[in-house]
Amino acid sequence: MKSINSIPTSKIQRAGKLVTTGAKVGVNYLKYYGEKMVKSELEAKENLNKNNAEDIYSGLKQLKGSALKVAQMLSMEKSILPKAYVDKFSLAQFSVPPLSPPLVIKTFKKYFGNHPNQIFDEFDSESVNAASIGQVHIAEKDGKKLAVKIQYPGVANSIKSDLALIKPIAIKMFNIKGEDSDKYFQEVEDKLVKETNYDLEISQSKEIAKSCIHIPNLLFPEYYEDYSSDRIITMDFMKGEHLSEFAKYNSDTKKANQLGQALWDFYMFQIHTLKKVHADPHPGNFLINEDAQLIALDFGCMKSIPDNFYVPYFELSDKNIIDNPILFKEKLYELEILTPTDTNEELTFFTAMFHELLSVFTLPFHVAIFDFSNPEFFSKIGDLAERYSKSTELRKFNGNRGSKHFIYINRTFFGLYSLMFDLKASAVKINQFKNY
Repeated sequence: MKSINSIPTSKIQRAGKLVTTGAKVGVNYLKYYGEKMVKSELEAKENLNKNNAEDIYSGLKQLKGSALKVAQMLSMEKSILPKAYVDKFSLAQFSVPPLSPPLVIKTFKKYFGNHPNQIFDEFDSESVNAASIGQVHIAEKDGKKLAVKIQYPGVANSIKSDLALIKPIAIKMFNIKGEDSDKYFQEVEDKLVKETNYDLEISQSKEIAKSCIHIPNLLFPEYYEDYSSDRIITMDFMKGEHLSEFAKYNSDTKKANQLGQALWDFYMFQIHTLKKVHADPHPGNFLINEDAQLIALDFGCMKSIPDNFYVPYFELSDKNIIDNPILFKEKLYELEILTPTDTNEELTFFTAMFHELLSVFTLPFHVAIFDFSNPEFFSKIGDLAERYSKSTELRKFNGNRGSKHFIYINRTFFGLYSLMFDLKASAVKINQFKNY
């Protein structure tokens, strides 16, 4: 993959890149209107989605940082975006153009004050993995193989301006209205700011590793603060392949279930015991070694779960509450899904909508052992999402429903379910985490 020699860092440069991208999208729409005259609506729309996904991703991957991170987040929303977008944005998870070696050395010296060869015995300036916020290099110190993650220049300082540029697109895409919509964007901004603080990531990584290392078939790298800074992280090099690559060819049900159980226990233990969670469950953050053990990486995006959200959220996974109209509606109010200013029409619509969604989404919690390899479960989720995404009735209502905490907790569960399905874990014990 071709490397890049510079990244736009100023507000004007980054805005210019997005304007250029927007112009390309405008041209794609002109092509779409022309194609509709000679091709079917379906074929024309597919071409539009494909061209837009290509041009949008092409622009975002040059910006990197929060702009590309948003694409990464959206790639996990397989039920919301057309397949063309999901396929293209998924590249942001662990495959984007890396910085060129000269820019890597320059960036390292800026962040650490020394040339990498003054710190390590060996340092490979060619990246082995490039993602949205930083890229990874292999180094060696005292005979130990290390992974060195270097943050892209300008990323931390451009978060607020990037999100301001992306905000209008998100408002239109998710039908967000009302003055209180800022709380959602502030939640995303706060998390992205923390993700660029590598000192914080190291402390979070060490804390999670210490708390979860007892879970079977789960491994973590060791982190080295002497060779790290607020923009550089040095850790053990962990040998393995990305979860998605392993899942493509694995046909061993025993391995699938072993990995699925480790992944599920890891998340349930975090959520229910630690009340905080690794809220970035995409394939690029998990490796699988030759012993079918799960290696967890990258704890920059951690979400603390306050009790006033945790309690009603997980009470709604109880079938008895879901099927009790009075208690169900009470929890919807607690979670800000229903509001005191709703009309009778809104109350009726959203109560019915969330009852239908939660009746499906919480199915794994209604049994002792769940089969995440069953496509029927995911088809039900996808069918509901597609139906409501096309609902003209939903569009006329205010789309910004629910507590701000939904953003990262729902993202966590959508991502986790997707990984479990990719692994084809067919016999996962839902409450085994309680043994730890």
